[in-house]
Amino acid sequence: MIITAVVLEHRSQADVARSYTVSKGWVSKLIARWRVEGDAAFQPRSRRPKTSPNATPDSTIELIVNLRANLQRKGLDHGPATIAWHLRHHHGITVSPATISRHLTRAGLVVPEPKKRPKSTYIRFEADLPNECWQSDFTHWQLADGTGVEVLTFLDDCTRYAISVTPHITVTTQLLITAFRTAIAEHGTPASTLTDNGMIFTVRLAGRRREGGRNAFEHELRRLNITQKNGAPAHPQTQGKVERFQQTMKKWLTAQPPAADLAYLAQQLDDFVDYYNHHRPHRSLPHHGTPASRYEALPKATPDGTRDHDTHHRVRHDKIAKNGIVTLRNAGRLHHIPIGRAHAGTRILLLANDLHIRIVNAATGELLRELELDPTRDYQALNSRKPPNM
Repeated sequence: MIITAVVLEHRSQADVARSYTVSKGWVSKLIARWRVEGDAAFQPRSRRPKTSPNATPDSTIELIVNLRANLQRKGLDHGPATIAWHLRHHHGITVSPATISRHLTRAGLVVPEPKKRPKSTYIRFEADLPNECWQSDFTHWQLADGTGVEVLTFLDDCTRYAISVTPHITVTTQLLITAFRTAIAEHGTPASTLTDNGMIFTVRLAGRRREGGRNAFEHELRRLNITQKNGAPAHPQTQGKVERFQQTMKKWLTAQPPAADLAYLAQQLDDFVDYYNHHRPHRSLPHHGTPASRYEALPKATPDGTRDHDTHHRVRHDKIAKNGIVTLRNAGRLHHIPIGRAHAGTRILLLANDLHIRIVNAATGELLRELELDPTRDYQALNSRKPPNM
C-alpha cells in the first residue's frame, strides 16, 4: 500500500509516511527495494539475523551427535542431560540439555514417545544417609550358550551406589548371606534392608507352605540388628531404585559380547559397576554427581538399637512320626526333636518363641517336651530339661 501510494498516486514520501504513521526513512527504503526487485519487494521478508554470535558452533553440534552415538553403542545412557555432563566434564564445553535436545531432534535422533505419567504424581522416598537402607533384588540373564543365570544386587538407597553385583547359577539364601557378609566387610553394616517378598529374602508370606517364621537371611539381619523392610506384594515400585539399576545394567550388558561363563560375566559386571559408580552422572543426585562422589562424601548410617527383644512366635499343628521324632525348621535348617516312640502318632501343638520350644499333646494339653533349640545341631538329644511324667 505504501509503495502503491508513492508510485501510482504520486504522493510524496513524507505525506505517505504521515498517513501510515511510519518513518520517512522506512518509506524510502521500501521504494528503493521496489525499484531494484520489482514485485518481489511485496513479499514478506525473514527477520532471521544474518549472523548469530551465540549460536552453537557446528563443531559442538557434531560432537553432540558423536557423543550420542558412542554412548548408545556402548549401552549407556545417552540423553541430553548425560551428554551435557560429558561435554562439561570431558570437553570443557557448557551446553544446556534443552539446546542439546533441540539439536538431536533436528538431526532426527530423537524417537517420539507417548506422553508419560507426570513425575509429580509419584510418591518418592529416599534415605538421608549412605548405608541407611540397602535395596536388594536379583534378576535373570543368559550366558552365550543360553544358560540361565541370576545376578544379585545390593544398591544404596541414598546415593544409588552399587554396593555389590554378583552373578550366580541360582541365587539361594546361603549365597545371599555370603554376598551380604562380603558387602558388609567392605562397606559397613547398613541400618536397614529393603527387598521384595521372594523366599530367599523372607518367608513372612509363605503361610502353611513353609515351616518356620524366619529364614536364614532374616535371622542374619536380626543378629546384626538390621531393620528388615519388605515391599507390598505385587508392588515392585517400592524397590524402584534397584529395579531401575537392573534395567540400566541389562541395557549395558546387551551391548557387550555375550559372556561364555560366570567368570567372564563377573568381570563384565565389575567393569559396569566401576563405570556406574565412578564415571556415570546420575540424574537423581544433586548436580548430577556420580554415586561414588556422594557415597564417599556423606557420613554412614549404622544400625540403631537392638533387635534382641524382637521375638517371633509361631504355632504349628503336627503329628509325631513313627520313630518318635518331630522336625522343626529354623533359619533354613531342619532339626530333629525326639519325643519318644511311646508318643508315635500323637497329634501335637508345637509352640515356638524363637529358640524356646514347647511340644504339647493337642488332645490333652500334656506338655511332652520343652527345650531351647540348639541351632548348631540337627539332632536335639533328650536332656535333663524333661517335663514331668515322661
